[in-house]
Amino acid sequence: MQCRMKDLRCKEVINICDGHRLGYVGDVEIRIPEGQVTAIIVYGPPPFFGLFGRGEEYYVPWDCIQRMGDDIILIDKPFPRPDGKPPHGNKPGRPSWRPF
Repeated sequence: MQCRMKDLRCKEVINICDGHRLGYVGDVEIRIPEGQVTAIIVYGPPPFFGLFGRGEEYYVPWDCIQRMGDDIILIDKPFPRPDGKPPHGNKPGRPSWRPF
């Protein structure tokens, strides 16, 4: 599969661990001698209507990418949540996904 950077920037990244939409691909990390992509960087949503800079930045190693579709990239990487709760902080017997 071949993909240009402009095509990657249009893909939304979704974490399958908790169903969280991380944002869109903002940048890639490339190992120069080999020309190999090692990670994607996803800029999260701005904190307050985009007035006060950027939100969180997510570093996603290439090995964590599970599937790449036409408009979505699915990853499998647990991220610590800002509120301190574990990613699967649900009650036993309830589904771990949450609606968007």
